[in-house]
Amino acid sequence: MTMPAAQPDRHPLAVQHPELDEHSIRLLVQTFYGRAREDELIGPIFSHTVDDWDEHIGKISDFWSSMLLKTGRYSGAPMRPHLLLSLQGAHFDRWLQLFEATARDLFAPDLAELFIIRARRIADSFEMGIASTRGELVRPRHSP
Repeated sequence: MTMPAAQPDRHPLAVQHPELDEHSIRLLVQTFYGRAREDELIGPIFSHTVDDWDEHIGKISDFWSSMLLKTGRYSGAPMRPHLLLSLQGAHFDRWLQLFEATARDLFAPDLAELFIIRARRIADSFEMGIASTRGELVRPRHSP
């Protein structure tokens, strides 16, 4: 598979894909969280923890932009708020199911896969981090 040439206005370490930009990131985040808020399993978690949805969407969009496009817009500790929640494996599984379906609904397979690979790594990282604070040891379940 040939990777597209780096776009001149992008950070050299940014993920290179012609359709990956701020708009595609924002679209994914908004669409996903619209679905997640309505979900029976993870929706209640969001409704109890997120007070300002515009702020949350902006923060998560900044997170993905920093991760994929290397914009540096996100500064914070994304794990910290999740440590306060009673998250279990089923929550991470459902988050990923919704996220992957949303990415596949919105984008061509190659762009969807770029998002999905990173989402799986995030889910595993958070799940392992939360488990370690509980004195548990878990292996990654979603990424190689």
